[in-house]
Amino acid sequence: MTKLRLAIVGAGPAGIYAADILLKTERSFDVSIDLFEQLPAPYGLVRYGVAPDHPRIKGVINALRDVLDRGDIRIFGNVRFGEDITLEDLKKHYNAVIFATGAIRDTKLDIPGVDADGSFGAADFVSWFDGHPDVPREWPLDAESVAVLGNGNVALDVARMLAKHAQDLLPTEIPDNIHAGLEASNITDVHVFGRRGPAQVKFTPLELRELGDLRDVDVVVYDEDFDYDEASLAAVASNKQVKVIDRVLQSWRQLPSANNAGGEASRRLHLHFWAKPVEIKTDADGKVAAIVYERTRPDGSGGLEGTGELREIAIGQLYRAVGYFGSPLKDVPFDKRHGVIPNHEGQVVAKDSNERVSGVYATGWIKRGPVGLIGHTKSDAMETVQHLVNDQGSWWHPEDPSEEAIPALLGQRGVKWTDLDGWHRLDQHELALGEPHERVRIKVVPRDEMVRISRGE
Repeated sequence: MTKLRLAIVGAGPAGIYAADILLKTERSFDVSIDLFEQLPAPYGLVRYGVAPDHPRIKGVINALRDVLDRGDIRIFGNVRFGEDITLEDLKKHYNAVIFATGAIRDTKLDIPGVDADGSFGAADFVSWFDGHPDVPREWPLDAESVAVLGNGNVALDVARMLAKHAQDLLPTEIPDNIHAGLEASNITDVHVFGRRGPAQVKFTPLELRELGDLRDVDVVVYDEDFDYDEASLAAVASNKQVKVIDRVLQSWRQLPSANNAGGEASRRLHLHFWAKPVEIKTDADGKVAAIVYERTRPDGSGGLEGTGELREIAIGQLYRAVGYFGSPLKDVPFDKRHGVIPNHEGQVVAKDSNERVSGVYATGWIKRGPVGLIGHTKSDAMETVQHLVNDQGSWWHPEDPSEEAIPALLGQRGVKWTDLDGWHRLDQHELALGEPHERVRIKVVPRDEMVRISRGE
């Protein structure tokens, strides 16, 4: 019987779901799967891209843990593709590879001053407050007024974390250095800017409601943003999610803080709609000093247009949450414009000729871009896996498909890789750190410490 030796690069939801779906798919051959992950711990953006005060979403980890803990998938953590192991290495030891590397960079925003000192990508800030081992341990929160650009869930996550009092994050798994950084914050006002109106936002009702639950934080909305056109009224009437969002926003219009009339909280979170950023002004030292935005309005055909009216708000920091973007992988085709691996239903194609690249597949955000939820990730994986199963005639023919080859190769190269038992050690260590403080866990942040604990050194 033929045996498929499969490598999957990326141990987040996309990679783990692909492995699980393949193992459960009806097929005429045996399967052996190795997951490669550049971080010492698995779960990708579920561990390092979801705010620590979202335990419900992090419950996805339980399902992923169940898949890995079955024991029929090997994991090699702390292994960097393109450095510790290459595409040529994979061809020597596997029949195929699925790339599930996600999208962890920020989409660029082309407005004057956007790269000034004090302007940050949301992805970097999210990585910081989630204790990602490869970002700085400290984050400057010395400004009183800050701006967040975007009207999606990531923008609201960033705004909520900036506005929330550090003490209220103590029950979560927030690392100690993150709590200390947020505790020292000087922020009093967080301004969130979206180009479109309240009926066109991309965030979910759950994310929005959470803003209203923040202790000692007033939510500020502005009456001028709620002069709905026919398209907005139709959206509220026909779409249940939009209707709920509108109901929440309308309730905030009745609060004392509405229109900046003045609430009693020590911090304020302002939601600005119909506001298109056009320039970031800087001070004499080149630091962010103000945001200039143009008021927009509906264009009558589902889009928006500028009104020509410019407004300015003084800020000391800027956070760009306008979308994530994929990163290129060594020797793998990459579409620089869209930030994805070019593919047809998960089958990777050459960028210029559009011809199939045998043995190479993609799934998740690196396949389709950073949109959609966990359900989309599963359907993505099903589509990719089905092609992989049907493409048996074009699989690679490895020189050494033995399961001993990869540990030997990594050992020879001095790679301190971590395995599933190592993740269990790190997991138990983090849980134990949190227990005396009545917290679920306290994350270990430094990479070398994560590796040392995982390897039992």
